[in-house]
Amino acid sequence: MTLIANPIYDSVFKYMMEDDRVAKILLSALLQKDIIDLQMKPHEYTEMMQTRISMLRIDFAATVRNQDGSTQLILIELQKTWLTTETLRFRQYLGTQYLDKKNVLPKDVNPNGYGIPIVSIYILGHKLGDLEEPVIYVRRNYLDYNSNPITDGVPDPFIESLTHDSVIVQIPYLKGRLRNRLEKILQVFDQEYCLKDNEHLMELDEEALGDDGRLIVGRLMKAAIAPEVRRAMEVEDEILSEIEARDTTIMLKDKMIEQKEQLIERKDQEIERKSQEIEQKSQEIEQKSQEIEQKSQEIEQKSQEIEQKSQEIEQKSQEIEQKSQEIELQNSLIKNMIQILSRQGLSAAEIAAQLNLTEEDIRRYWDGV
Repeated sequence: MTLIANPIYDSVFKYMMEDDRVAKILLSALLQKDIIDLQMKPHEYTEMMQTRISMLRIDFAATVRNQDGSTQLILIELQKTWLTTETLRFRQYLGTQYLDKKNVLPKDVNPNGYGIPIVSIYILGHKLGDLEEPVIYVRRNYLDYNSNPITDGVPDPFIESLTHDSVIVQIPYLKGRLRNRLEKILQVFDQEYCLKDNEHLMELDEEALGDDGRLIVGRLMKAAIAPEVRRAMEVEDEILSEIEARDTTIMLKDKMIEQKEQLIERKDQEIERKSQEIEQKSQEIEQKSQEIEQKSQEIEQKSQEIEQKSQEIEQKSQEIEQKSQEIELQNSLIKNMIQILSRQGLSAAEIAAQLNLTEEDIRRYWDGV
């Protein structure tokens, strides 16, 4: 068993990739292509400083040999992170590579101004969604409308300038897999081999990694005893500790904010419910008011009808009273005429004849005299 520095640390990974032979071994295994020439582009490190995410980026210009024997110049954009990060960070950096004029060959060899093809490699210390394969290749295909492969004129430099292939490594899914040359080499990233009491160091069997793996292990053995690398790992731990403490504080604050938002939401819901109840009560009161108004109008109408009937009755009473007075006056006159005619010595029959009454009427008036 051999002790090596843990290449998940940015400082160790950078130290490892600065060795030209090691970089060629790892990148050729990832690309599944023979690398004829490899040049690390200067000043392309982006190390973890006092930021939220640990991310190391190294760019290479590589001349590779294709399966048909042809050679091709490509740019390799290598990004490594050991904490979960947003894809926007990767996209932003990738965008800078497309915009960089240095990634376009001179006009004398590239009259059309096509960009150098890019291959992006992501070495992740975390898992992606439901994908459980340790190494994932994302390769483009030239297809026609019916999804049939296009072979003539492929690859096209215009398309190659605007699109790219990707290789994604999920370190958590390595877990001792030795199915091929690449997985053997990648065992140096498998965190299952970390020492229990010191994550800076890993212990693994270099014989199981093959010749290429032993070269990488040798470089990582040197990193394990290099004072500047060991100190850099300690600095990374300190920074990560600060990041974790800050993120914990942020997480707690976010949780408090979420709880307060939930409380506010419940209050809003309660206020909304109360408002609906008040609105419903208002509608009921409005309906009752309309019913009362309608009843009042009906009562008013009935009162008017009763008043009209009362006036009609009063008028009838007055008419009856007037008739009664007229009848009483007429009766009084008839009685007086009967008395006068009776004093003159006329009989009941004669009086009835003169007054155009019956004798029975004369007797009734007579009895009343």
